[in-house]
Amino acid sequence: MKDYIFNIHDVVLLMTVAESILLALLQAALPAQSRLYGRLLSLFLIVIAVAAVTTLVLWNDQVHTTPTIDHYWIPYFLVISLMVKGPTLYLYVASITRADFTLKPLHLLHLLPALVAVALMAAFGIDSDSLRYIWAVGEPQPEQLVTSIWDAAKLVPLIYSFAAVVLVQRYRSELKDEYSHFSNTEPRWLNVLTLGFFASWAWSTTVHILAKYSSPETADYLGIADNYFTFILINALFTYSLVYAHQLLTTRSEETRAPAEEKPSDSAIDRVKNAMEGDKIYLQQNLNIEQFSMHIGLPVKEVSSVINKHFGTNFFEFINTYRVEEAKRLLADPDHAHMTILDILLESGFNSKSAFHRFFKRLVGASPSEYRKQTPRRST
Repeated sequence: MKDYIFNIHDVVLLMTVAESILLALLQAALPAQSRLYGRLLSLFLIVIAVAAVTTLVLWNDQVHTTPTIDHYWIPYFLVISLMVKGPTLYLYVASITRADFTLKPLHLLHLLPALVAVALMAAFGIDSDSLRYIWAVGEPQPEQLVTSIWDAAKLVPLIYSFAAVVLVQRYRSELKDEYSHFSNTEPRWLNVLTLGFFASWAWSTTVHILAKYSSPETADYLGIADNYFTFILINALFTYSLVYAHQLLTTRSEETRAPAEEKPSDSAIDRVKNAMEGDKIYLQQNLNIEQFSMHIGLPVKEVSSVINKHFGTNFFEFINTYRVEEAKRLLADPDHAHMTILDILLESGFNSKSAFHRFFKRLVGASPSEYRKQTPRRST
């Protein structure tokens, strides 16, 4: 009877590897992905691919490279990829949710768990056999060490995925503070991605714990289910990326074929200026671009064009810049010295303390209370 090298479970791992690599290449090819978050997403996908292929080589007796690689190097690549996938996901999410995010040497500390694990493996000679058959290891110290390494390889990604979920939830909360129509800007896909991997790695950790108290057959089936979970997530990300790439390329194609748009008219620019400087419409809380457009009698598209092309910003940055200037005026006015910071932020048009402090700090370089102390009082 003919023996098959791969079963359906191995094929799932191979497809995970292939899709992850294709996604990483797609990210690198997209013009918009030249940014840091695109490179971090590509790195995360490569790490997922390495984890899948090393898992396949470790557990499938029919798949071989060279004896040295199989026996000594595969364990290192597997453990490193398992412990690094959490930090890469976290850094990817941080690069999207933090406007001022940049990679710094301090971020290398995220590699510390993987480096410690590799150092211990090298010191005690942990190889493929040790990782596969931890109960067959002769010496008690290496057996406990291998168990601890597997524990860390499951817990580290889970901790980082939880931190990524927290980042996304905080980001969504900030968007709710800053945007009146949150549903148009909510990063649903990022929320699904982080929650999905958190659920996947939580399941993986649960499987690892249950395997200690289960039969080898049950543990094997639980581990296979974990591989399917990852495969489903990669497929979801793959589908999203293809749709996004199609939209991006279609938009760029249309932009190439379409004639250059005309510059905003002086009349439209004057209407926007008058609404801000004369009517002070920015003092209205929960103001959105639709309400602004109705106030000045222009279509939303034309208002957006004026703000983007003439003022070089987006609607909410434009509005909140005026609000910060109003807050600065009130903070420096001795006639308003009795007002609290909360009174001033509400008087300026803000409706959220967190949004007010964030914008003020970013635009002024000091907190509202610091600015009030440093600025000489002048009557208006």
